[in-house]
Amino acid sequence: MNRRRVGSWALGAAAGLFVVFGGVRLLGIDGGQHLLALTSLTPYVLIVGIVLGVIALVVRKWVVAAVTLLLSAVLVGAVVPRAFADGAERVDGREVRIMSANLMVGKAVAEDVVRVVASQDVDILTMQELTPAMVKDFERAGLDRFLPYRVFLDEPGGSGSGIASRHPLTRKDLTGPSTMRQAGAVVDLPGTDVEILSVHPLPPVVGDSAEHWQRDMDGLPRRDSARRDSARRDSAGPIRILAGDFNATLDHAGLRRLLDSGYVDAADRTGHGLTPTWPADGSWLPPVTIDHVLADDRCQVLDYAVFDIADTDHRAIVSRLVVPSAPGRPTP
Repeated sequence: MNRRRVGSWALGAAAGLFVVFGGVRLLGIDGGQHLLALTSLTPYVLIVGIVLGVIALVVRKWVVAAVTLLLSAVLVGAVVPRAFADGAERVDGREVRIMSANLMVGKAVAEDVVRVVASQDVDILTMQELTPAMVKDFERAGLDRFLPYRVFLDEPGGSGSGIASRHPLTRKDLTGPSTMRQAGAVVDLPGTDVEILSVHPLPPVVGDSAEHWQRDMDGLPRRDSARRDSARRDSAGPIRILAGDFNATLDHAGLRRLLDSGYVDAADRTGHGLTPTWPADGSWLPPVTIDHVLADDRCQVLDYAVFDIADTDHRAIVSRLVVPSAPGRPTP
């Protein structure tokens, strides 16, 4: 077999794999752990597909070029808009700053977290992998000076979580059965109440964890369920905000279904949807965007930013939202 034939075969095989991947992504199939991991790399695979298409054009493999470039164009339409801000209608209500931080089994530097809370004037902080030792670190770092109210479900290891708030809050279970403890609360904001959830489905890339991840994702509260459960016919239910480490990108069907129920992704809405959040510790792995703030679609997303925290593999995320006031409750 001559070199040209080998090259032609390799190009065709690579293009075939790209077509299979693209089809699975567009059909919304999350699959098992390997497919879930590969799906998170969709922006990188898209670049590979474009390169394959260009090579096919150069070597005059017209069918391969047409198929790969056409599929690449479709995937561009799904991925590239995340880098551009969407226009949003103005909402009358209260401005709220939401922060989320994965603490890497309690190893994160508490002072760094508190520094971001203070500098960004954060109103609500959701935490994942909150341990009892980390709670003590936060006490020493003075987190309660900025966020005195809290719902902490701290646990040794990586299953704990918590919410700290500038405003009074009451614990409320907002998820179905889940592998990790995902703290939920109702925050009494001036002008309205907001349901907030610290999200942390099980990472889907170890052992048989993919099915647990899917169950955890399915257990997250849908916005459309809030509308159905509302006691008042003229009400759309409580405002909900989900913030945390979803272990999912916007290319995973499970996360897109959640968004379709009535949420908007704060990073996507502000043109930061391709800004990676993990890994942030110098790992060789390609960085991906798995930490999110999902805001109720009745909220206005003003901006979004990421921040480095020492000794954790996740970047913290902060989003500034406008939450609409409840009827009959004027915003101060």
